[in-house]
Amino acid sequence: MFIPQWLVRRNDALGSNPPDAQEHISTGASDWLWAAFSFITLCTLVMTAFTFMRPRGKRLFHQIALMILFTTSIAYFSMASDLGATPVLTEFRPAGVTRQVWYVRYIQWFITLPLLLLELLLATGLNLSDIVTTAFVSMVLVVMGLVGALVPSTYKWGYYTFGAVAMLYIWFVLLWQAPRRTFAEAGTLRKGYILSSVYLSFMLITYPICWAVSEGANVISPTSEMIWYGILDVIAGPLFLFFFLWELRGVEYHVFGFHSGKFTDVHTTAARPEKAPIA
Repeated sequence: MFIPQWLVRRNDALGSNPPDAQEHISTGASDWLWAAFSFITLCTLVMTAFTFMRPRGKRLFHQIALMILFTTSIAYFSMASDLGATPVLTEFRPAGVTRQVWYVRYIQWFITLPLLLLELLLATGLNLSDIVTTAFVSMVLVVMGLVGALVPSTYKWGYYTFGAVAMLYIWFVLLWQAPRRTFAEAGTLRKGYILSSVYLSFMLITYPICWAVSEGANVISPTSEMIWYGILDVIAGPLFLFFFLWELRGVEYHVFGFHSGKFTDVHTTAARPEKAPIA
């Protein structure tokens, strides 16, 4: 039976792909990343099954969740294989040595964070323009983190500040602007949104803290960074998504007002508005 080499040598990823930085992850960190990859991949498969179990036209939230989990699985496969990092000179502790900075993680966040916010905000009465703006600001937040991590000088903290401002805007939308809108089902949706938005907002503040003591000030090792970020990604990714979808389990999709953009569906809707197709 053919077994892929990456599976056979999963515990020897650092041997197959040697680190090119002085401060790099350990074999134990690679093992942890393989464990996280396995868990996230399992969640992806479960979400795939849940998605296809739902009738067509009622899969939007599940499909967004599937995109997030699939992207995260690829990122964790790359990091567990010791791929997707670049050496960057450290500013502190000690200065002038190179540390692994994982750009593949920021690519993951660049895709998944806007999708997470889209997943959450589509359940509210927030205007589409505000949702798009929030998604854009989340991409700015991730890019500022990446640029700051790649800058070896004190100027990295300027990008960190820009990212903090972007995060404050996301907080404003999640915790103030969106809850004040009218919900399609005031009871169920509002309760589910409040719980989910507080959950996600709390998780968002933990990422800059980890960044500050890892890529920023080089206080913790890349191994500790991997463990910390891995726990956060699991909590803010698979666990959050299953929790959010569980909160929506009793809500009928027609209350969201999602309609198909197909020409034939539009004319069908005009003729029979009671059977309007939904996204």
